[in-house]
Amino acid sequence: MKFATYRNGTRDGQLMLVSRDLAKAVAVPAIATTLQEVLDDWDAVAPQLEKAYQALNNGELSDAEKFDESLCESPLPRAYQWADGSAYVNHVELVRKARNAEMPPSFWTDPLMYQGGSDDFLGPKDDIEMADTSWGIDFEGEIAVITDDVPMGVEAAEAGQYIRLLMLVNDVSLRGLIPNELGKGFGFFQSKPSSAFSPVAVTPDELGEKWRDNKVHLPLLSYYNNKPFGKPNAGEDMTFDFAQLVAHAAKTRHLGAGAIIGSGTVSNKQGTEHGSAIAEGGVGYSCIAEVRMIETIRDGQPSTGFMQFGDTIKIEMTDAQGHSIFGSIDQKVVQYSPSDE
Repeated sequence: MKFATYRNGTRDGQLMLVSRDLAKAVAVPAIATTLQEVLDDWDAVAPQLEKAYQALNNGELSDAEKFDESLCESPLPRAYQWADGSAYVNHVELVRKARNAEMPPSFWTDPLMYQGGSDDFLGPKDDIEMADTSWGIDFEGEIAVITDDVPMGVEAAEAGQYIRLLMLVNDVSLRGLIPNELGKGFGFFQSKPSSAFSPVAVTPDELGEKWRDNKVHLPLLSYYNNKPFGKPNAGEDMTFDFAQLVAHAAKTRHLGAGAIIGSGTVSNKQGTEHGSAIAEGGVGYSCIAEVRMIETIRDGQPSTGFMQFGDTIKIEMTDAQGHSIFGSIDQKVVQYSPSDE
């Protein structure tokens, strides 16, 4: 099944069931009005939604309308939990190499994860409002799962059964603020503003054999200022799969239905020491920081700047026929002014 949330003047928006080809959408108020309602009672509600989904795909619903991504909030406009991992250890290794720091061996066996703000997600087409470009504005292309209720202490071998939905993510990061925050020894806060998620959240079965081993085996596509920037395969070089990430998040707490767990920046080693850009025959990158790390390792200093006002980022994933699976995240960096509120 595929789900979206339209803006309707309320905090949690209007749940929309979306056809497999993203052509049609329909509200299903007799079943549920928000995606959180669906997640809160998945076992009871999902079979009813599945019937409506099949009818939508078969063209049997007279009230179906053309699906409009511009009307979408993130599938969950706000969530009870947003925890982002760093499953692609290649990305972490590059960060540390760039500053001549050794990477602890535990990073290969114990996932990194931080708890992000989940009260005010950006919509997939919303501007990224920032007051100052000196903060080092960066995008991060990722994948996330949404869980059902997850019991505390669940083993990774069992955690995959609690994954209900998949989405794409732009985990906006302010690279200029990160060092001072981490230097305090208390983690991210100001350096991790609101994230945006793809217009559509999908059940894992929609990916067919591309969803296996609790990983998505498809390229994550990034277009920076309308030019191809990255196409790393999300199933490759993923040190920790989503079941492991869910189990890590649930080690000391129960996770409530609707918890979002992110993969971290999708990154491939590409068979070379540092990877390479698409223009150089590689698969590129899912964030600007990774390019700058490679430039620092190779040249002694970075030459690529972070995002400026007017810059755009598009993040998408397509199937083997080139059809969009989740819709696209399309965002522009603009200057924020409190007077605009």
